[in-house]
Amino acid sequence: MALLSSGKLANLLRLADAGGRFKMLAIDQRDSLRSALGKAAGREPADITYEDMAATKALITEALAPYSTATLVDPVYGLPQAVKAIPGDVAMLVAAEETGYERAGTGNRERKSRLVQGWSIAKAKRAGANAVKLLVYYNPDVSSEVLSFQQRLVERVGKGCAEEDLPFLLELVTYPSEETSGDTPEFAKKRPRHTIESAREFSKGQYYVDILKLEFPGDLKYSREFHLGVFDGRERAPVYSLEEIQGYCREVDAAAQRPWVILSGGVDIREFLTNLELAIDAGASGFLCGRAIWKDAVPRYPDLGAMRAFLTSEGAYNFVRANAVAERARPWFAHLPFVRWEDVRVADDGQEWYQRYQER
Repeated sequence: MALLSSGKLANLLRLADAGGRFKMLAIDQRDSLRSALGKAAGREPADITYEDMAATKALITEALAPYSTATLVDPVYGLPQAVKAIPGDVAMLVAAEETGYERAGTGNRERKSRLVQGWSIAKAKRAGANAVKLLVYYNPDVSSEVLSFQQRLVERVGKGCAEEDLPFLLELVTYPSEETSGDTPEFAKKRPRHTIESAREFSKGQYYVDILKLEFPGDLKYSREFHLGVFDGRERAPVYSLEEIQGYCREVDAAAQRPWVILSGGVDIREFLTNLELAIDAGASGFLCGRAIWKDAVPRYPDLGAMRAFLTSEGAYNFVRANAVAERARPWFAHLPFVRWEDVRVADDGQEWYQRYQER
């Protein structure tokens, strides 16, 4: 029987729909969005102002948050506008990590994540957050020093969320440490193991993770069924079959001793929907998706009217399609460590529970 604090349980229920499925929007991107806006406007990324970023995030949030069960924002540009733009029946997650990473290891090819300076989990809670999200770059093959650093960071944030009674959503993103890029046959072969091992590591109790946000365990563009440029027009050398990828998805589900959702990783909407179907067939509890849904609005910048027109038509349709797929998702309370709703118990009960509450 799994115990949850009353605060964590109340907020987990807000993050999902009535059936316990997560249909969540991400608009916490920073450096990547700044670069995309600069390219669209014919300006250097450094010339994209705070106001440019805030206005773009507000526009995307206002148009698409109503389709989500929860919307993920960043505390720097997004949160102030999001408080007004997110509907009252939609939950809000707030990112804890700084954009980008610190280079480390041999040849500076390894990555250390960082927290936003001047921000805290306590501030997120006071600002209205229903959950905290931390993105960690994690490649199981890098140095033990970098792995330990990332693990300690996750543990620190997890403990902080437990102290504040906020759900902790951990996003795990792998990266190439030896390959020339993430779009190579060599790295495509490693993706499944990286995702599976990462899910297994951070399901351990010491990290206090409530939801895992995971990459799709493979790259469909390198599968035998889709390698001839089905999604982006570029032919690649196949490294596995769709059946093998389905097996990797089941391995992720077995390794993730927590409810898990799939991220988009910036792929196009057709590929994301296929990823989502396969992940949900294996046991995922939904999605937390950003760019696959709204990225095609960005090239229209700085024409905010054209951006809004895309978001309220094609962007909304993208979200509706993702939500339709997620209807088949496994409810979060039907995943380990819960198994079924009847197994979820509030830890803070019994006589005089209110006197003991959060005395830790």
